[in-house]
Amino acid sequence: MATGAGKADGAPHVPVLLRPLLDAVAPLSGTWIDGTFGAGGYSRGLLEGGAERVIGIDRDPLAHRMAEDWIKDYGGKLELKLGNFADMDEFATGVEGVVLDLGVSSMQLDIAERGFSFQKDGPLDMRMEQSGESAAELVKRLDETTLADVLYTYGEERASRRIAKAIVRERDREPIETTARLSQIVEACLPRPKPGQSHPATRSFQALRIAVNDEYGALWRGLMAAERALKPGGWLCVVTFHSVEDRMVKRFLQARSGRLGTVSRHAPVAPEQEAQFVTVTRKAVGPDEDELKANPRARSARLRIGRRTDVASGEVGADTLNMPQLKGKK
Repeated sequence: MATGAGKADGAPHVPVLLRPLLDAVAPLSGTWIDGTFGAGGYSRGLLEGGAERVIGIDRDPLAHRMAEDWIKDYGGKLELKLGNFADMDEFATGVEGVVLDLGVSSMQLDIAERGFSFQKDGPLDMRMEQSGESAAELVKRLDETTLADVLYTYGEERASRRIAKAIVRERDREPIETTARLSQIVEACLPRPKPGQSHPATRSFQALRIAVNDEYGALWRGLMAAERALKPGGWLCVVTFHSVEDRMVKRFLQARSGRLGTVSRHAPVAPEQEAQFVTVTRKAVGPDEDELKANPRARSARLRIGRRTDVASGEVGADTLNMPQLKGKK
């Protein structure tokens, strides 16, 4: 999620790919779910674009506290729910559209005390809900093999075994409780990055954040919940920021629109099934040059849109979406 907490002058950041999203679903009407409310940028955009009502869902209590000063300006058209978008159909059904802006938000990254960023020293926390097991507790509890699996599976970190071994060695000397210490341990395991390359700790921090918050599991369940929540003709709009999430969304829309096909030409042809979605964006939509100039964080953003049919909802296996899963967790 690239939505920020607000500019210095109090104006909210504009969320990425908002304009192409609004253009694709125009004219707006009815009730929408903003499943990753954050700083409220998408909710504002939907209401100002013509939506009659928006239900904003966020698992982070901070998002709710930050909205207290301005939500009243929308005269009851915006309703906030504390919870996970994976359960959105428990808050509303028969909605006109669902918007999901995945990942960590700028407001979470920018607060050192939340422990999401290796660029800001703070407690090694990373909990979106501000409850449950923290990243520090996860690093302390997992054995070396499982820790390496987390780094490789969720962060696609090829040096996962080397990093896990170093983490276990260093935690035996002193508990790893801050983002700076973990970052230093990871950096010592990897070559110095070349100009333009990401920070050495990027993948490891991503992996731990995804594990702490069960982000892939939430996305898998959330896509099925959106299918149940949408009325026929309703819109599913998902913005992703890295390739694994984009692949999961792409495969979900392919599977539910009957376009997934078989993996091999030698495999038996799967029986034709009725489609729950029509894919609106055959290729993911990225930011244009103007948006990149205004918000460099939008560089990796991708938007995919599907439109609900009147076919009954159902279940989709995690394997169908190629969802990364730890060994023994399937």
